[in-house]
Amino acid sequence: MDAYVTTAGAFGTAASIIDALGSLARWGLANAWWLALVVGTLVIGWEALQRRLATRSLAERAHVELVPSATFEPSPEQIWRQGMLLIRAAGSGPWWVPRRARTVRLRLRADGTRPLIYRIEAPAAAHALLTTTPYGARVQAKPVAPISDKRRAHVVRAVLTLSGMPGSRLRDVPLEPDPLQPLIDAVAGLRAELGDLAEVCVDLSPASRWHLAAARAQGMRLAREEARREAQREARWLAQESTEPLPVTVRKLLDPAQWRGAPRGQLVKSPRPRRVDRETVLGKLAEGAGLVRVQILVRCASDKADRAQARLARVNAVMDVYAGPSRLASQGWSLGPVRIGPDRWPWRPRFDERWQQALMRPARSGWAHVEEIAGLLKPPTALADLPLLESEMPTYTVGEDLVPQGWYRGPDGRERLLATHEDDTLFEVQCGKAGWGKTMRAQVQAVASAHNGRGLAFVDPHGDSLTDVARYLAHDGIMERIAVFDLTVRDDSALLACWNLLDMSGQSRPYEVSAAVVDAIAASLGWDDASAPRALTILTKAVGALVAVNTLAVAAGVPEQQATVFQIRPLLTDPTFRYLVVGALDPEARQWWTGSFPDLPKDGLAAVLNPLERLGANPVIRAFLGCPVSGYDIRRAMDESQVVWICPPGTGPTDRLLISLLVRDFLRAGLSRRDLPEGKRHPFRFYLDEMISLDGGATVLAEITEQLRKFGGRLHGMTQLLHRLSPTTRAALLQNASCLSTTAGSVEAITPVTTQWASSVTPQDAAGLERWWHYASFTVAGKRLGPLQIRGPELEEVFGRLAKPSHTQALLRAAHANTGARPLSEQIALAVGQEEQVREFLTGLTPPTDNQNQEHYA
Repeated sequence: MDAYVTTAGAFGTAASIIDALGSLARWGLANAWWLALVVGTLVIGWEALQRRLATRSLAERAHVELVPSATFEPSPEQIWRQGMLLIRAAGSGPWWVPRRARTVRLRLRADGTRPLIYRIEAPAAAHALLTTTPYGARVQAKPVAPISDKRRAHVVRAVLTLSGMPGSRLRDVPLEPDPLQPLIDAVAGLRAELGDLAEVCVDLSPASRWHLAAARAQGMRLAREEARREAQREARWLAQESTEPLPVTVRKLLDPAQWRGAPRGQLVKSPRPRRVDRETVLGKLAEGAGLVRVQILVRCASDKADRAQARLARVNAVMDVYAGPSRLASQGWSLGPVRIGPDRWPWRPRFDERWQQALMRPARSGWAHVEEIAGLLKPPTALADLPLLESEMPTYTVGEDLVPQGWYRGPDGRERLLATHEDDTLFEVQCGKAGWGKTMRAQVQAVASAHNGRGLAFVDPHGDSLTDVARYLAHDGIMERIAVFDLTVRDDSALLACWNLLDMSGQSRPYEVSAAVVDAIAASLGWDDASAPRALTILTKAVGALVAVNTLAVAAGVPEQQATVFQIRPLLTDPTFRYLVVGALDPEARQWWTGSFPDLPKDGLAAVLNPLERLGANPVIRAFLGCPVSGYDIRRAMDESQVVWICPPGTGPTDRLLISLLVRDFLRAGLSRRDLPEGKRHPFRFYLDEMISLDGGATVLAEITEQLRKFGGRLHGMTQLLHRLSPTTRAALLQNASCLSTTAGSVEAITPVTTQWASSVTPQDAAGLERWWHYASFTVAGKRLGPLQIRGPELEEVFGRLAKPSHTQALLRAAHANTGARPLSEQIALAVGQEEQVREFLTGLTPPTDNQNQEHYA
C-alpha cells in the first residue's frame, strides 16, 4: 500500500511539472513578440557593450618597430619564445577587455621607401614586454608612433583565412631561405612617387579554453561522422557483393585469398566504424600551448589604376608557400570579371573596422600553432635578399652633388646608376683583376666630382687616364681649375711643370717642409732611428739648411734662386758651397756643421747621396724636382678645389721614391689645413691607381685614412691584390672604407674583401663575376648597404652628352698654363744651372773667406 502511494505521488509530481512546462510554453507562445524583443534588446545591448569596450581598449596601443641587424639569424627556439611573448602581450589588457580585442598585430609594410617595415602593435599594457625581444642585440625594438597614411586613389583588400580540417597544419616552411623572401620580392617593385603601398597585417589572439574545447569537439564529431560514413560505404559494398550471381559468389567463397584472416565459420561480417584516434584527429588542437587564432588582412594601394590590384595578386600568391594539409586562402568568390569579397558592400565596412581597430572575428579566423607561422614572427633575417630602393640610395644625375657608383638592376627590371652623397663618401677601396673596370669606375667618379665643383687629384702610373677623360673635362668651369703633371713625357718640346720640394714661396712653415721631405725619403728607403740613424741625421740637417736658405731667398724677393733637393749633393761634397750655405744659417744650426759634420766619415754620405743621384739621373725627374719655383702645390689645389692629374714616370725603385714624395706631400698638405676653420676645408679626393706601387711599405696611406677625414681628405684606392699592401695600410683601408668593392679575381685575392661582408657574398661568387661587374657595399646617410652586384659605369654612357673632343687641346693648354709649365728642354737646362743660381744668391749673403776657412767646412 505504501509503495502504491509513493508511486502515485511521483506520478503526480511529474504531471505537475509537465503542466507547468505546458503553461510556460503557452505563455511564451502568447508573448513571443515581447520575448523576442527582450532577448534582442539584451543581445544588441551586449554587442554594443562589447564593441564599446573593444573600441576603448584598442584606442590605446603600443607600437614597436623591429629593426634587425645585417647578421640577424634567429634560431627556432628564439622564434618560439617570441611567439609566446606575443601571446602574452595580446592578453595583457584589463580584465574587462572583450576577447575580440585581445589581439596583437604584426604589420608588414612596404611603401617604396624601405624594403619591408616590421611592426608590432599590442595593448598599451604590453609596452614593456615588446621593448625587449628574445632576439637579443641583433634586433632593435624602437617605440614608434602610429602610422598616418595619405589617401590614395585606388585601394584593394583581401582577407586570408586558414582553410582545411580543424587540426590540419600548414606546410612546415624552413627558416633558410628566409620565409619572408617571397613577400619581399612581391613588394620590391613599389614606387613611392606613384603612391604604391602594400601592407599585410597578421592578427593573433590567445586561444580561449571554451573555443578550443568547441573546436576539439567539432573535430572529433567530424572524424566520427567520417568513420561512420566509411562503415556505411563498406556495408553497401558487402551488400552489393551478396547480390552477385551464384557462380561468382561460390568462386569467391572457394578462393582462400578472399577470406584469409576471417574467423572460422564466419566469411561475411558486418563492418564497424573504425576507431577514431584523438591525437591523430585533433592534430595541433590536441595541445593548447602555442596555439593562437589567426586572421590575415591584406591591403594594397596606389595612385595609378591596376597597380594596386596587380600587387594584391602577387601578395596573395606569396601565401601559397604555406600551403599544405591546411592553407591560407583568400575569402570571396568570383562571378566572371566581378570579384565578390572584402572590397564590396556589405563586407567592406567590416574589413575596414577590423583593419583600423585590429578586431578579431572568431568566425572568420582559424587556429594556428606558433611553429606553423614562425616565418611571420620575425623581421627579415640576414638570409633575406633585400632590394635596394631609390629612397635608400639615390640615382645619379649629372650635376648633382653625388658620386656615381654603378648600374643596379632592381626587382622590377629597371636599371639605374646608383650614387652616394659626396659628403658621405670618405674612403673607397677597389680590388680585383686587371682590366676588369676598376680604373674606369674611378675615372667616372673623378669626372663627376669635377663637374660638381669638387677638388681632386688623380694619380695614374700608367698615364692613359688623362687621355680617356679629357673630352669630358673640356668645360670652362673645369679648365680654369685643372692642372696636369705628366712625367711620362719624352719629347723635348713637351710641356712640364715643376715641383721644388723645398720651395718656401707658398708661406709654408720651414719645419713642416723639412719634416715632410725627410719623412718621405726615409719612409721610401726604409730608414728609421734604429737602422739608419746617421743617414737620417745627415739628411735632416741638409734639408733644414737648404730650407733656411730658401726662406731667405723668398724674403729677399728672389724665389727663382731657391735651392732644390739636388743641391744636397754639393752641400755635402763641395766645401765652397757648404761654406756659403752654413754662413747663411743661424748660430745654432751652424754649430752642427762646424762641429759635428767634419768628424763624419766620408763614406757615410753615400747612403744619402745615392737615392738623390738616381733621381737626378732621369732628366724628366730632374726637370720636375730641380727647378726653383713650384707649379705643383697640392695645398693650394685643395683650398681652391683644383682638378689635378698626376702621371708618375713608372713603378721602378727610383719612381717609387718620387711617388713616395708625392703621397707624403698629400698627408702634409692635408694636415696643414688645421689652420683653416672647419667650414672652409673643402673636401678633396685622392684617386690612387695601382696602390701597390704607391704603398712601398710605408704607413702614409694608412695615416691619410686615419687623419685626413676631419681636414677634408678623401681617398679612393685601386689595387689588384689587396693582400700585397702592407698590413698597416690594408687594415686602415678596410676599417675606414665607406665603399668597398671587388671585381672578379682569384679566390685568394678576393677573400680579404668578401670576409668583410659576413658570408653574404662568398669568394667563389665574386670570382665568377663577368667583366665590368662588381660586388660593392656602400655607406649612405650613416647606413651600410650591400653588398650589391653592380655593373661598372663607363664614361661615354654617363657623360656622353658632355663630351667635347674638339676642346681637348684647349683643356691641355689651360692645364699647362695654370701650372706654369715650360718645354722639357728648358726645364732641364734650368735644373742643371740651379746650383749656380743658389751660389750667386749665397755669395751676396756670406763674406768672402780664405782657403783656410773653407777647409774648416770640408
